[in-house]
Amino acid sequence: MKEKIISVIIADDHALIREGIKQILELEKDITVIGQAGNGEEAFIMAMELNPDIILLDINMPKLNGIEALKKFKDMGIKSKIIILTIHEDKEYILKTLKLGANGYMLKDSSADSLIRGIHSVAKGENYIQSSVAELVSKSTNYDEYFNTSIDKINSLTKREYEILILIAEGLNNKDIADSLYISEKTVKNHVSNIFKKLDLNDRVQAAIFAYKNNIKKL
Repeated sequence: MKEKIISVIIADDHALIREGIKQILELEKDITVIGQAGNGEEAFIMAMELNPDIILLDINMPKLNGIEALKKFKDMGIKSKIIILTIHEDKEYILKTLKLGANGYMLKDSSADSLIRGIHSVAKGENYIQSSVAELVSKSTNYDEYFNTSIDKINSLTKREYEILILIAEGLNNKDIADSLYISEKTVKNHVSNIFKKLDLNDRVQAAIFAYKNNIKKL
């Protein structure tokens, strides 16, 4: 079966950064950069015309900043997945973009491997958050009511589910987890679904934040 090619638009107001990211991404045989935008308005027009799988979106941009562009994407029903790629470690930026529907949040000091992992994860329908970002957000009181939970819920996890929750918090996607634990990706997916159900979580971003907020560590 022919491998699915992930189409990407890079939206950043620095041309050198866009070119650098493009070179990194196009080393991957299943990723292609189909457009570059220097501001949020260009990114919006390009997304409407090209319908990319993923948009890498900076926050600091002219005309429309990343947060304004994200809101416009969602309001207009653009189906592309959005990964925020920025220098900002500010909790308010992170929380706002996640609540607006961003599928991922990464910092520009991420490794190339982390960026590729994030793109692959989001392309598969998983949300993705860099582990250091999840740890930062876990310290926000805005999330206390959602991610502090009873010990009974945590104790309801099997040893394997607990182990997988830790790996999610470390930023691993299902394939990485499967390779790490020598089990199938389908088995990992089933475990992840059980984790979400037992802990009343909706996605991997919430799971990662939950793990940090509740100090869930390796056994």
